[in-house]
Amino acid sequence: MQIRFVIPGEPKGKQRPKFSTYGGKVSTRTPEQTVLYENRVIMEYRRQCGNARFDDNSALEMSVTAYYSIAKSTSAKKREEMMRGNIRPTKKPDVDNVLKIIADSLNGVAYRDDSQIASADIRKLYGYTPKVEVTIQDIYER
Repeated sequence: MQIRFVIPGEPKGKQRPKFSTYGGKVSTRTPEQTVLYENRVIMEYRRQCGNARFDDNSALEMSVTAYYSIAKSTSAKKREEMMRGNIRPTKKPDVDNVLKIIADSLNGVAYRDDSQIASADIRKLYGYTPKVEVTIQDIYER
C-alpha cells in the first residue's frame, strides 16, 4: 500500500516542549503552534486518505518534500534558479523537525507508531505554492 497526501501552507517544524515549575513540580507542555500544525496534518490526512492505515507490523518508508514560498522581492533571475532547484532553502525549520512533526502527528492515525518508519527521505525546495507532500509506503510491498 502507498499513501500520498499534501499539507497546504508553509512547512512547519516540531518545536521543543516548554517547561515550567509550579510549587516545585515541573510541568511540560507542547507549544501551541506545534499542536495546531499536528492537527492540520491529521485533518489533511483524513480528508485526503480517509481511514487508510498501515498494518501494525509494517516497516514503513516516508518521503517528505517541503516547498517554501519565494519572497515577492526576489529577482526574476534568482526566482528562476530557485524554481529549477539550483538554489535550495537553507532556512528554518530544519529538515529533521519537519519530518518529526509529520511522523509524530500520524501516530495512531496512519500507523501504530512512528517507530515503524524504517526509512525516510526529506527535501526542501522552493515552489510557487508553499506545501508539504508526503508519501508513505510499506517497504516490503514495493
